Amino acid sequence: MKYMLALLLPGMIVVFFTRVVFNHYLGLVLTVALIAASVYRGYTDTMLLIVIDAFSLTVGFYFANKMIQRKRQKN
Repeated sequence: MKYMLALLLPGMIVVFFTRVVFNHYLGLVLTVALIAASVYRGYTDTMLLIVIDAFSLTVGFYFANKMIQRKRQKN
């Protein structure tokens, strides 16, 4: 269950924060801060889980970047 959530949630959170703050870099930084707090508190216990989180962050950042580009093209 942890691995499925690690695969989906960080990417979705990056996109969500990007929609809220209208900046994909800030959305990524906020999400990394949440994951860092999770690691600090001990919820992320294996290296594989950290790698899956990083992969999900990368995919989420890609989609957030595409979303920002489409919005700029409309304007």
